[in-house]
Amino acid sequence: MAFDLATRFLERSRHYLGTEYPAKIRLALEAMPPEQLWWRANASSNSAGNLVLHLAGNVRQWIVSGVGGAPDVRQRDLEFSAHDGPPLDALLATLDTACADATAVLARLDATSLSEMRLIQGRETSVFSAVYHVVEHFSGHTGQIILLAKSFAPDGVRFYDDTGGLARPVFLPDGVSDVD
Repeated sequence: MAFDLATRFLERSRHYLGTEYPAKIRLALEAMPPEQLWWRANASSNSAGNLVLHLAGNVRQWIVSGVGGAPDVRQRDLEFSAHDGPPLDALLATLDTACADATAVLARLDATSLSEMRLIQGRETSVFSAVYHVVEHFSGHTGQIILLAKSFAPDGVRFYDDTGGLARPVFLPDGVSDVD
């Protein structure tokens, strides 16, 4: 079987957005004291809650709407202005739904669709660039959420079992691999 770069790119994008990043965010936030979910270091920073709202909004606007064609109802400014919001379980459900909707859109794409152009946030971009942007954007904010969680629960966030010198993921559901 020939190596199909477009198929691999879409598979990995679905894995990161549908499995790995949401699982790491969930573990990190569940380790944090609940009262820290909406804590901000200062007026110009974001809380972990803000970052989750922002990720859900971004993946919805860029993938579900921009690539998939659903109506764009995002109110980006509200993602950052919130100083309080839903409890953790509801916040994670919002993120999970947005990620599931995005991975469903990605599952319908193929190599040809990656070169199609879209207008997202007033910018002309290819579907490939939109997907790439969302995955890297999600990764960056996942790291910020993990850092916040580790600052509030220093020993509470662990993603790998390093027994024997090999980093084995403990954040993935049984039967799911982090490599292909």
